[in-house]
Amino acid sequence: MSQLSNILIPALIFYIIAMGISQKKDIYASFTKGAKDGIKTVADIVPTLIGLMIAVGVLRASGFLDFIGRLMGNIIGFIAADFPSELISLFIVKLFSASAATGLALDIFKEYGTDSFAGLAASIALASTETVFYTMSVYFMAAKVTKTRWTLMGALLSTLVGIMASVMLAGLLLQ
Repeated sequence: MSQLSNILIPALIFYIIAMGISQKKDIYASFTKGAKDGIKTVADIVPTLIGLMIAVGVLRASGFLDFIGRLMGNIIGFIAADFPSELISLFIVKLFSASAATGLALDIFKEYGTDSFAGLAASIALASTETVFYTMSVYFMAAKVTKTRWTLMGALLSTLVGIMASVMLAGLLLQ
């Protein structure tokens, strides 16, 4: 398997070049045009990315995320008494920023341990959910989509299902 992964990317590159040559395409011109378009996309995305990073940083530094986590943790505490409020903060932050969520997950690992319920639930949730608001804002802005219709509701619903599944799987793994 290790050998296959080392060969796969160079084989894919050679395949693309061979297909371009067989179709008599100017491969270099296509590459530079794609790179130019990619740089334009990055330039369009940067303001949104900076705004989201600043917003998450402000929310985290102000203690608002901890406050919301504790508040919702008290509500969830009626259902599951030992549910860590740090997980709620993690799930909220994950909607906006994967890197900030990773920082919170590292804090959870330090406090509870990686093999704890909180550590397992955090790991599974980070792997099975998406940064909904970041993804929507970046891609919709780049594609100039203005009518999102049911995208947000569908994305939030799938995130909720991913979070619930991660909590249930973490609980099952610890049994």
